[in-house]
Amino acid sequence: MEKLREGREHGACSEHIMHLDAMHRDVVINTLAFERLERKNRDIYTIYKSVEDDWNQTFLVMLLRVIGGTENRYAFEQLARRVPYHVIMRENAAVINIEALLLGASGLLDLYDEDEYIATLRDIFNHYTSKYNIKPMSFDSWQLTRIYPANHPTLRIVQIAGCLHNDRLSMHSATMCQRRQQVYELLESKASSYWLHHFSKNTPTQIAPRIGRFKSDIIAINLIAQMQYAYGSYIQNDAMIDRAIQLLEDIPAEENRYMKLWQERTSVARNAYESQALLQLTTEYCIKGRCAECPLAQRLIELH
Repeated sequence: MEKLREGREHGACSEHIMHLDAMHRDVVINTLAFERLERKNRDIYTIYKSVEDDWNQTFLVMLLRVIGGTENRYAFEQLARRVPYHVIMRENAAVINIEALLLGASGLLDLYDEDEYIATLRDIFNHYTSKYNIKPMSFDSWQLTRIYPANHPTLRIVQIAGCLHNDRLSMHSATMCQRRQQVYELLESKASSYWLHHFSKNTPTQIAPRIGRFKSDIIAINLIAQMQYAYGSYIQNDAMIDRAIQLLEDIPAEENRYMKLWQERTSVARNAYESQALLQLTTEYCIKGRCAECPLAQRLIELH
């Protein structure tokens, strides 16, 4: 135990988990993976209660949180609360309506010079402002510097607007996914052509009109599988919970700073289900020095 504790920051566990036989290894991975699913389930349930027990609105809040990344997660969550899901669904017959709702409420329209398209968006949003009593955010709520162009909030908003158009991406469609390819199909809609050259002021560079595969995998892991698990648990639907596990198992292991340490020492994470387990191990046990409570350490003690 002391050896594990002393080396926890340097991946001391990796050599041990690799030497476990398949049965014991799977027990450890499953324990950690479900701990992480349950932890995120509690976070989702907190959001669910904050939006008056509305699963569709919970889905929208989670969707925008995930699409925003670490830099703009909070701002995107505020946007989801200012433009409720039922408003978007009521006005989603045209993509430009969703763009006007989300960009107008975000305050980001104030960054753009007036041209015919921007003027149209402003007019539509002004109508919705009085119709739905929407109070726009300030554009300085957003982190706009030191981010990759592909993560610019304007671009992410118009990409999501395309996906929400005509209910293509919804709580219902998300809960039906059990394969990675099905998630890609939900997110394959293109952003409006106008934004391919205007997403960043004074930046003429054209970028990808769709959400990329890497970001789609992140959405699948952190939104769709988590919502399936949370909603499946809430309605006691084992098939939906199994669907969440199948989806995670169909996605490659994540690539981040925590997983890099593990993958340098071992190829233990074969898919996102297992990388989520190792993230739980790293963030909830290794970093916090909770070796005595760690499922891996307890399994090693039992075996020795």
